[in-house]
Amino acid sequence: MAMVRVHLGAGLLAMLLLTGCATGPNAHPQDPLEPFNRGVMRFNDGLDEAVLRPVAVAYRDTVPSPIRTGVSNFFGNLRDLWSSVNALLQARPKEAAENFMRFNVNTFFGLAGVLDIATEMGLERTRLDIGQTLGRWGVPTGPYLVLPFFGPSSVRDGLGLVVDRQGDWVTQGVDHIPTRNSLYALRITDTRATLLPATDMLENIALDKYTFTRDTYLQRRAAQTRGPVEEERFDLDD
Repeated sequence: MAMVRVHLGAGLLAMLLLTGCATGPNAHPQDPLEPFNRGVMRFNDGLDEAVLRPVAVAYRDTVPSPIRTGVSNFFGNLRDLWSSVNALLQARPKEAAENFMRFNVNTFFGLAGVLDIATEMGLERTRLDIGQTLGRWGVPTGPYLVLPFFGPSSVRDGLGLVVDRQGDWVTQGVDHIPTRNSLYALRITDTRATLLPATDMLENIALDKYTFTRDTYLQRRAAQTRGPVEEERFDLDD
């Protein structure tokens, strides 16, 4: 519940700030909160540099690749079920059926999703969430918003995260708090380790990391709203 309050607080804060943010002639039309967002990004980058990235690098360097792949598969399998629900809400029966079949195949024949048998069978994964579902039915994105701890988002997607939490098996399905917290920590570490190649590349090529991240996020979310976008895959050993 604490994480839900963080989402709600960030979204409400953004909406309160909208009336007080001045925009200059060079301001991005979807980013009236740029000064606030840049401040949050600096906070997130500091947290990442001090804690998340070192832990992710240690995880990558010490845990064998097959185990890391199994961890990624496990959490990906849990997300497939929620993606299936969102596909139904978006009136996309093909993606709904594929994600639902992926979840069942990998859960029952892939050791609770540790093995990704569904991909080998040709069942495509399409990751979908409430933000995309709202966009599908015409809810506007709203201003770009950088959330503490969670990074790039928008007012619509930030509020959508609150509902997404209700479809999170770790949040809703694990009552034992130490186990749930351990799963949270493992998922965060696995996600950050998977993103190491992309973030390292970003540091090397982006003249303004904030602008590059914002524009990439907004373009990708627009594409996802128009239609499913295949999930990127990174080599865990890169």
